[in-house]
Amino acid sequence: MLVGRGAELGTLDAAFAEARAGRARAVLVGGEAGVGKTRLMREFGRRAEEAGARLLVGGCLELGVDGFPFAPFTAVLRRLVREIGADGVAELVGGRTAGLARLLPEFGEPGDDDGTGQFQARLFELVLTLLERLAAAGPVVLVIEDAHWADRSSRDLLAFLVRNLGAVGALMIVVTYRSDELHRTHPLRPMLAELDRVDRVGRHELGRLSRREVGELMTRLRPGGEPGADRVEAFYTRSEGNPLFVEALMEADGQIACELPESLRDLLLAGVQRLPDETQELLRIASAGGARIEHRLLAAVSGLGEVGLSRDLRPAVAGNVLAVDGDGYAFRHALIREALHDDLLPGERTRLHTRCAEALEADPSLVPPGRAAAELAYHWHAAHNVEWALIAAWRAAKEADRAAAYAEDLRMLERVLELWDRVPDAAAKIGEPYDTVLEYAVTAADRAGDSERGIRLATAALREVDDPHRRAFLLERRGQMKHRAGHQSWLDDLRAAIELIPPETPAVSRARALAGFAQYVFMGKASEEAQAAAEEALAVAEKVGDPQAQASALLTLACLQEDSLAYAAQNVELIDRAERIAAAHGIDEQHVRSYINRTHFLEGSGRHAEAVETARRGLELTRELGRFRAQGTFLSINYAESLCSLGRWDEALGVIELALESDPPRPHRAGLLELSGAIFLARGDLAEARHRTALCRQTRAWEIDRRLQEYLPMVQLEAELMLAEGRRAEALAHLAETARYVGRPDDARYAWPCLVVAARAAETAEELAPFTERAAATSSYGPLQEAYRATFDAESGHGGWQGVIDAWERLQRPHSLARVLVGAAAHAAAHGDRDLAAARLDRAAALATELGAAPILAAAKDLAGRVGTARRTDAAHGLTARELEVLRHLSVGRSNKEIAERLFISAKTASVHVSNILAKLGAANRTEAAATARRMGIHPG
Repeated sequence: MLVGRGAELGTLDAAFAEARAGRARAVLVGGEAGVGKTRLMREFGRRAEEAGARLLVGGCLELGVDGFPFAPFTAVLRRLVREIGADGVAELVGGRTAGLARLLPEFGEPGDDDGTGQFQARLFELVLTLLERLAAAGPVVLVIEDAHWADRSSRDLLAFLVRNLGAVGALMIVVTYRSDELHRTHPLRPMLAELDRVDRVGRHELGRLSRREVGELMTRLRPGGEPGADRVEAFYTRSEGNPLFVEALMEADGQIACELPESLRDLLLAGVQRLPDETQELLRIASAGGARIEHRLLAAVSGLGEVGLSRDLRPAVAGNVLAVDGDGYAFRHALIREALHDDLLPGERTRLHTRCAEALEADPSLVPPGRAAAELAYHWHAAHNVEWALIAAWRAAKEADRAAAYAEDLRMLERVLELWDRVPDAAAKIGEPYDTVLEYAVTAADRAGDSERGIRLATAALREVDDPHRRAFLLERRGQMKHRAGHQSWLDDLRAAIELIPPETPAVSRARALAGFAQYVFMGKASEEAQAAAEEALAVAEKVGDPQAQASALLTLACLQEDSLAYAAQNVELIDRAERIAAAHGIDEQHVRSYINRTHFLEGSGRHAEAVETARRGLELTRELGRFRAQGTFLSINYAESLCSLGRWDEALGVIELALESDPPRPHRAGLLELSGAIFLARGDLAEARHRTALCRQTRAWEIDRRLQEYLPMVQLEAELMLAEGRRAEALAHLAETARYVGRPDDARYAWPCLVVAARAAETAEELAPFTERAAATSSYGPLQEAYRATFDAESGHGGWQGVIDAWERLQRPHSLARVLVGAAAHAAAHGDRDLAAARLDRAAALATELGAAPILAAAKDLAGRVGTARRTDAAHGLTARELEVLRHLSVGRSNKEIAERLFISAKTASVHVSNILAKLGAANRTEAAATARRMGIHPG
């Protein structure tokens, strides 16, 4: 399976495009064992062959260093002989085959070495000539795999070919190697360093898969539905994103608890078994410390002095089994540590963990500050000492809570609950009863954003608790988590929480129950009930002095203002009050919620740049407070939406992917997928847009009467996808759903974009009529909705286009502007004003080029061709806006990593941009690209 390698394939494709154009290229691809280098090469090779290339593949053998010279080139030559025959090869090299006879016996007897040392040089020239003649007939891709096993002769020949690329033409050389095999003295290291400095050479490290990509790989391996989030997290944690390890674990039995398959264990331990016996013994001791162990702790547990410890550790570090990590050591992969740990005998394992725990109890400073509690919980549990495991887990939970590490807090509290019945008088040991621990666990699950586990814990706690105030809290929390998880009974829990505390009894529990009810009932569209509940919640909260309910009620009341989407003064004042209260009292959930509401209103009123800056600050806060998964992923939707409005699609996708990586709650995941689907659709990537849209539909159980903020954008996306696929009638039928929603500001905000799509799709007055009726009954609040209304009128033939263009210009929305410019150009052309049409198409094409909006660019070109107008040539060589930004930084010599840091993108994304820039500019290297940038008048970044 090939998953998550789009950027790497893009880099290889760009290099191949350069080679096919006659500018030879070499790409060095590194990565650890099992990360997918061979699978990537297979896919790239297939694509290259489909594009007309001759593919030649040779692999180095592990025994190459033991006397099998030129092994990969022998394999390449053998394949070539099979394809064109020995005579065909001989013809290409002018009959000079004596040198080739040393590689293959088909070419006769090898000539005698004349003793001058020139034989190898002649062989190298012969191979270069062969590749040059092949490349003269068409592009050639030479792939040398597993170069870490290459013999000296093969390394020398490979280096010679790469250094002489400029003489060949349509040739691309790809070299793969295991980066985890390159210890400090490995002979390939100096060769790679040398080649890295050669023009026309790019070097790329193939990284591990992300959490989301592991989930996608698991789904492909076992079709029939997406695996649960917990299962994906477990496989991701255990495999650390190595695709081979994921596949091996899935093939074993698909259960994360399975023992390591023997084939995988052999691969993992191959490097360990080459080490001295005393080093292997020390590694087994280190395996008890986890994937990483501090130097001082290892010294204390092993009993070795500094000299002995350094002596025995050095081979493990040199062999790349362990890596120095600060003041400690980390296993190169957690599964290596697991395989070593599994090899320990049961008694040996218990003794080792007991020694680790006792050492830490005696001296907690053996590990960094804040780590001792969690380490002790791990070691006492692994040592099967249930009493101390329970006590240590309780301590660790309190430490995690103080550090806002809510996922760890939850894990430790669940361990306490798991061990409870096995420890006599457990309540006395930790100073808290069982039901209180359950309540703590409910709060931790809620803060960690793990709604399903929180629901189960709250249900268990309700069986233990009789006090109505505590029951109200648990019901209110469970109702909120059910809503986030998409359970149907969420409203029952929220109503039950209020009913437990009568109105005549003002209490914190009633204020919070009312505030929670108001917040979530509003999201379900029952605005009158929400208004009454929020007002009562605020009154009770002020009476009993509960800032949490106060802040929550104020934020809900801000959302309920009829003109909220215009970001009116009363909304700002309510949000400001709530934010001040939440910040002053450390009420994290409501503090973050104030940012969510504020960005929502700013975006809805067309103030996109302000929304972006506010969302950025809010996301920083979620990370400080440990609430990124629970709330930061929701705020990421708002952030990405505003970035999309401004045409900053690459940044938006980066925000989306980062949020998806954190395993967000299902509704948040659906919103992120919907937004990313819209970006891919706008770029013309229908396959990925279709995939994201389908995932979004699967992720959320859509209900018509639930929040239109969630439903209508999905209708719009699906309809636009249908239009792009030529399914116009289906799109109109799908959009007819919007006719059910009239009334509130939120309805208008999300209905107007759907109406505009319908106006574009309709071809007759009859098709347009229901949408015109809907538009007449829909209010418009603020400049953004007014722009949509004006666009609908223009698309329907009832309004002028210049006002529409001006509206989107003021809002600084380049994609919307480019789209209406094409519509406006069509209108001008239809009325005989070809000059105006040409000007509008020129501008639309320029905007579409900067955005990478292929469908709009194609529409502009098509219209220009049909009406006889001409587009001006793009002066920026077809570079997108983002590529121009990258080029500015590249022009002053910044590395991919430095560019990534300055533009808030990944180094991998920066690398892809640089490859695309070199291809578009026709530059052989970064220096040439910088010179071209100066000629283009691009100022340094």
